Order: sequence, then structure tokens, then C-alpha cells
Amino acid sequence: MAVRGRGLHSGQEVTVRIYPAAENFGICFRRTDLLGQPELRPDIETVGDLVRCTTLSKGDVRINTVEHLLSAISGLGIDNILVEIDGGEPPVLDGSAREFANLLQQAGIVEQEANRAVFALPKPVCVSEGNRTILAVPYDGLKVTCTSADDRGAHAQHLSLEITPETYFAEIAPARTFVLYEDIERLLKMGKIQGGSLDSAVVIKENQILSQEPLRFRDEFVRHKMLDIIGDITLLGKPLHAHIIAVRPGHALNARFVKAVRDCMLEQTPSTAPIKKAAEPATVALNIRQITNLIPHRYPFLLIDRVLEVDDDHLVAIKNVTINEPYFAGHFPGRPVFPGVLQIEAMAQAAGVMMLRRVGTAGKLAFFMSCDRVKFRRIVEPGDQLRIGVKLLRHRGEKIAVASGICTVDGQVASTAELMFTLVADSVD
Repeated sequence: MAVRGRGLHSGQEVTVRIYPAAENFGICFRRTDLLGQPELRPDIETVGDLVRCTTLSKGDVRINTVEHLLSAISGLGIDNILVEIDGGEPPVLDGSAREFANLLQQAGIVEQEANRAVFALPKPVCVSEGNRTILAVPYDGLKVTCTSADDRGAHAQHLSLEITPETYFAEIAPARTFVLYEDIERLLKMGKIQGGSLDSAVVIKENQILSQEPLRFRDEFVRHKMLDIIGDITLLGKPLHAHIIAVRPGHALNARFVKAVRDCMLEQTPSTAPIKKAAEPATVALNIRQITNLIPHRYPFLLIDRVLEVDDDHLVAIKNVTINEPYFAGHFPGRPVFPGVLQIEAMAQAAGVMMLRRVGTAGKLAFFMSCDRVKFRRIVEPGDQLRIGVKLLRHRGEKIAVASGICTVDGQVASTAELMFTLVADSVD
């Protein structure tokens, strides 16, 4: 899914593309306009400029104004996602997170198998700066209570809300950014809000509201402050369970708060963490000899090098992609790319291994019947290691089965598909 628009501070046209990611991948931004397509992850250690925005910075690579997109990702409970951006700042769109939230909802949010790692705040944490304060206390979930007012003490608003994907989408995501009319000239001289307009922000001039549409909420300003908090706490690296109580927050204070929570998280030692019972080993690894005993594929069409784990319902395997593969001579000369159809075949072979191991191999072959919902997300090249995961979705006795498959490289999704196959007697031509 993609969205294009103008950056709030840079004023440049930019396109954002959003891709699903494998379990435990996290949130990652990729600058596709720069050499080598460098990546940045939202983290308190990579925070740069905090004047009227939150900036990620590492060396010469920067991405400004990430808070609205991060807010939509965090508010909707998304943990694993790849964001490709062809410029230095996501588009401001209408000044809220609503369009990003709509984009994520349209793409589809899928529950993954891995347990969600959250940080439950164990004790109160507080940061202050003048008349600004953020306090967080232990809480089962995420709740934000916020009081907002400008530097003159005007336009004071207050709201307290339990943050769930449903409440975020309806109550927080539509709230737009805002600015005082008398601050506009100063911000422009600083090189800020070059792409701002009455379409992308609410301008407050004394008691008058200047924007292309009326206020979406009577208390829209404090809701947008809460939107920014939800975006900025993703810098912690884990979803936070706490009740956050904020008085006149801003991005700089939000970052200080995240740093204080991170320090609290690092203080937690194994002795204070809950003791987990070691899981019984439920998987078995297969080497290449064991794989060739299960399926008949051989060079140059055997596309599994090793099975890392397998049980009756899932399998994880790897394929090491080398420049010596015979198809690279023609696919493509000077720009070798691992064919997408072979990624599907690798998933099918992995599913066949899983099913044959489940029912036994005596006199049986696994035949690939069909594939559906195929998507290719990333180019696979020589030197990559393809990680192939398949999961049994349903089966009809011991003859026909349907499995989902996913291929990843370095945690990034390369392809996905739904596969149907059948087991037949090996005497069939």
C-alpha cells in the first residue's frame, strides 16, 4: 500500500510504501532515495531534531516528522512493519494520522504467532521541564490522560482515554496538528512548515479557528497531543503498558520521558523478571540427506538446503542463494535475481516435506496443485539466505492439504503465498 503527499517541514513531494514484516522484525524505515537504501529504526538513541517534530537520525541519514505515522502504527497495535520512503519526511496529508490509519486498515492487520513483547512499567516515572510534566504509573494496558494549553495559557483542554486500536482509530487518529498564527513567521524563518497549509493544519488566531474544515472534535488540540505521545513512545522499542499523565507535553519532553522509561526498563534484571519454565523441544532439524529421503527433487531443482525446525503443523527451512545457480545466466544477465516462481516452488517443497513427515513417506509423493494470494515484496539476490516458513492451514484426510508460506531475507518479507498440494502414490506418471 502507498500514499503520496507533501512533507510538512520540507515541502517536498514524497511517497510512503508500507509492507508487512515477519515476526520479531519490529518497525523499520528504509530510505529508497539514498544509495544503499539505508534503514532507520525508531529508537530513543536515534532521535535527532525535536523542534515541532520527531526526527530519526543516524550519521548522514535522517527522516523527519515520523510521529504521525508511528502513532498510527502503534495505536493500531502493529509490531512488525517495513516502511519505504523516497524522501526525508513522510507526507503531512491532512495533519492527522487518519490517512495512515486508513492505509494500514486497508492493507490488513494480521495476528502473528509470536507472543507480543511489552514493557509493563513497574514503578512511577516522572519528567518535568518548567510547567510541563509527564508522569507514568503502572497500569494494565495503555491509558493517556493529557492537559494541553499554549504558552499563553489559552485554549486549555483535557482528556483521558484508554488506548485500544478501536479507540485510537475513532478518537485519536483524526485529530489534526495545530499552530498559533503568531508563531508561523518564526517557524518559517527556522526552515519549518514549508509544506504547511490550511489543508494540513488548524491555525489558531486569537479565538478564531482557521482551517479548510471545522474542528473534528471540540477538544481536537489535546487529542492531537495524545496522538504525538502515542507516536513518540514507540521510541522505547516495545509497546508500553502504563497510565501516562501529561501536562502540556511536546516532542522534546516526550523524548525525555521515553529515555526515563528506557532507563527503568534497563534496570530490570533477570532476578526481578518473572521466571519462565523452559519449553519442551517441539521441533526437529533435518539435514540435506534427510530432506532428499523425503522428497524426490534433485539438482538443479532442490530448493531447500536445511530444515531448521518442523512439527506436524509448521516448518522453517533455508535456501542459500549463490551466484552459481544455473538460472542466473539468463535471469538476468548483469542483474541476477532469484525468480519469484522458484520462491513459490521452495515454499511448496517445504510444505511437501512437512506433510510427508506428518503422514509418512512410504510410496507417496507430494504434488503441488495450486497457489493463491501470491505477493512479492522484495528482490532476492545472490548472497541472500532465503528463510522459508510454512504453516498447515487445513487438510482433507491424508491426501489434500493447504498451507500458508512466507519467504524472508534478513527479516524482510520477500514473498508470501497460499499453497494447495496432494499426496499421491509414487507410481503415478
